[in-house]
Amino acid sequence: MVLSAMLRKLHCEITMAMNGKESVDLFIEGRKFDIVFCDKDMPIMSGPEAVEKIRAMGESDVKIVGISANNNAQDVFMNAGADVFVPKPMKFDVLEAMIQEVINKKNNTMV
Repeated sequence: MVLSAMLRKLHCEITMAMNGKESVDLFIEGRKFDIVFCDKDMPIMSGPEAVEKIRAMGESDVKIVGISANNNAQDVFMNAGADVFVPKPMKFDVLEAMIQEVINKKNNTMV
């Protein structure tokens, strides 16, 4: 919920998945995202499992950010195919920089 509030402050369009399986299902349905935040300990399917499945579908353009209060989760996320790992609590300036990077990349590919 904290992350959602911060994303809203940055005027981001948000689609929430309540668990890792729902996030994978959104990609199966053909939905496209610029950035995905996955918590390590999501129910039904963990964040790293979801990342692995999303990458296995060929989704390489989406930036995937693993987040967890457990610093040992970084290796698990990176091995699963995440682009970045951020420990909880996520700081607003870190989030803002990531969003700006995605916007800049998107603007550069549209030219």
